[in-house]
Amino acid sequence: MQEQSHINEDLLVKHLLGEATADEQAEVTAWLASSDANRKYYNDFKVIWDNSKKLAATSTRDENAAWERFQQRVAAEKPVSKTIPLSGRMNWMRVAAILVLMIGGVWMARYMVWGTNTQLVAGNEVITETLPDGTIVTLNKGAVLKYNSRMSGNTRNVTLDGEAFFDVTPDKNKPFIISADDAKIKVVGTSFNVKTTDEKTEVIVETGIVEVSKKKKMVTLKPNEMATVLQSSDAPLKEAVDDVLYNYYRTKELVCKNTPLWRLVDVLNDAYNVNIEIGDARLKDMEITTTFKNQGLDDVLDVISRTLNVRVEKNGKTIVLR
Repeated sequence: MQEQSHINEDLLVKHLLGEATADEQAEVTAWLASSDANRKYYNDFKVIWDNSKKLAATSTRDENAAWERFQQRVAAEKPVSKTIPLSGRMNWMRVAAILVLMIGGVWMARYMVWGTNTQLVAGNEVITETLPDGTIVTLNKGAVLKYNSRMSGNTRNVTLDGEAFFDVTPDKNKPFIISADDAKIKVVGTSFNVKTTDEKTEVIVETGIVEVSKKKKMVTLKPNEMATVLQSSDAPLKEAVDDVLYNYYRTKELVCKNTPLWRLVDVLNDAYNVNIEIGDARLKDMEITTTFKNQGLDDVLDVISRTLNVRVEKNGKTIVLR
């Protein structure tokens, strides 16, 4: 009869959670292929694991205490190694007893050690959420933010698709890093806006210092500076920014200060989900100074028409300024 060889229990847990690396998965696969005893052990381990999860869903016991008891029991039974042998002094019933102590601990272990992959989705409404590290993020409509619930490791990593404003909790020892398309945004504690589209990623800084990079090329931004990362370019483009129109989805205001019409139109198309076109190139750089406070699109267009002396023509779903 083949004898079951030892394997690290933490590795099996990561394998069952689907969070093992490629090398770790290969190690488990090789271990399973090496003997029938190993495969039987794994199948028995998985049965108890699955049953523990079912019990955990209805358990009211204190999870912290259960996990502590599990750790203490394992330490007492295995003073040197972290592996669980089936033969010798620890028989199958003792293994089962230890694993049953994970009734509350299996899920706590997931949260406490590896966390879970979490996704915030802003559908048709702007949403504001607080991340596990205390960072406050406001997602514009349609934006998606992905992160790990534990934010474990040496960095706080998130992935953004769409537009969001971040007010990052300071932590010099654990930078906050956003992956937005092919751009990387790295900060310690600051506030800034990030917007991704099919063609580019824009980062505008309100407070603090932000590093924006694409591959190995990086720019450093200070307040009132913006970086644009184009799909077609291999390096971020840095420039000054003197408007706060990007904040419209948070403040419900459109603040224009000598703002060119093309810039306002870009924001209106996003804010109202419409298609406004400037029909005469001479109008694009005409400037407007005013503030729209949570007004309807028709009211905004009426002010633009009277202020700049332009016509507003509606052609199906397209609005043309002439």
